[in-house]
Amino acid sequence: MAGKTITRADLTEAVSNTGGLSRAEAADLVEQVLGAMSEALVTGEIVKLSGFGVFTVRHKTERLGRNPKTGTVVPIEPRRSLTFSASQLLKSRINGTMPEPRSRRRRQGPLVSAPVATE
Repeated sequence: MAGKTITRADLTEAVSNTGGLSRAEAADLVEQVLGAMSEALVTGEIVKLSGFGVFTVRHKTERLGRNPKTGTVVPIEPRRSLTFSASQLLKSRINGTMPEPRSRRRRQGPLVSAPVATE
């Protein structure tokens, strides 16, 4: 699978072309967005991009691992790892299927009841 890697420069160019911003303004905007996302993740917040997915930080505890070559037991330090869960919309787009539109609950009757004439 020989796909192209999207870089910051590619994101900057896309923002510049669609947003009507100069390249410098677009680059600054991309950096601000990525910086805000990074800072939120560092502080343990969840970053949710509607229609794209959710980035979360998981806390992994210390555990024992094994060196596959020598079989030696080695302690693995506790750490934090970044996970990404794709949204259903993104999964559908990747697989070439369009998701069914969300059903919206609508009111059946009038918003305000009309006065009833009694004669």
